[in-house]
Amino acid sequence: MLYIFDMGNVIIDIDFKRVLAVWSNLGGTPLATLTPRFSLGESMEKHECGQISDREFAEMMCDEMGMSLSFEQFAEGWNAIFIGVRQEIIGLMNKLRAQGHRVVVLSNTNRLHFDYWPEHYPEIAASTDFLYLSQDLGMRKPNPAIFKYVLETEGVTAAQAIFFDDVLEHVEAAKQSGIHAIHVTDRNVVPDYFKTHDFSLPTDT
Repeated sequence: MLYIFDMGNVIIDIDFKRVLAVWSNLGGTPLATLTPRFSLGESMEKHECGQISDREFAEMMCDEMGMSLSFEQFAEGWNAIFIGVRQEIIGLMNKLRAQGHRVVVLSNTNRLHFDYWPEHYPEIAASTDFLYLSQDLGMRKPNPAIFKYVLETEGVTAAQAIFFDDVLEHVEAAKQSGIHAIHVTDRNVVPDYFKTHDFSLPTDT
């Protein structure tokens, strides 16, 4: 089987509130002012598809939110999104690979984050066979083409793939592609799935 894992809030806990808190602290703009202005809109989508540079993205976001930050300050806040890796998921991924399954990551991400998380959380890449990242592919979830690309590249049918993601829209798009998709609403969903559906997978850590 091909097991496809999203990254944010599936493998690694993230929180955009941490980003805003750092920006507020560094730029002096009240958090109450920044919060309603923050949205993951067109600039975010372009950045995740590699269509604009990190600095262009930072400038666009600062303009949209009325912040006065240096690029370095922006990046510091942007990378504050990461809380920590879910080690229980890393363990499951390694067990799946040990059983001969293929394990990959499919993530909407960007260069700024890619400059950060592989260094701070090397166990993610070490536990996967391949990283399918939106900024490398020039497309992002929930675009059906990205699921088709992963299946074709891996040489499997949709029926041979299982996908885990915390965003319902992405889960529904994967299902439309014929992939068995699981909506990860909390950190127990993935471990519970394997306890129920894969009896050959050891439950010890």
